[in-house]
Amino acid sequence: MNKQNDKPSPSVVKGGHLAPRLKAVALKYEPGDRNAPVVVAKGTGRMAEAIMDKAAQSGVPIQQDTSLVEVLSKLDLDQEVPPELYTLVAEILSFVYRSDKRAGGSKV
Repeated sequence: MNKQNDKPSPSVVKGGHLAPRLKAVALKYEPGDRNAPVVVAKGTGRMAEAIMDKAAQSGVPIQQDTSLVEVLSKLDLDQEVPPELYTLVAEILSFVYRSDKRAGGSKV
């Protein structure tokens, strides 16, 4: 957490060095609505910061996974996550659901 403004301040690390640009991808999954999670937002730099700020303001947990973000950022908006990424995305969604449950909410 950034003590100045109480917002998560994730650092994107790649190979032990800071990545040249911050990246973020937001996923949405509603069982019964679509077959798989869908990319609802993505961006680099300031756009990535805005995505993470919006998530933090909405109480949506932020998970850091540099490799997965690289792959997901290549998908189009409103595109379903492909089957070959289901296992990795399931781990992220599991983290989100556990975080939400611990917080006593249901934002997911």
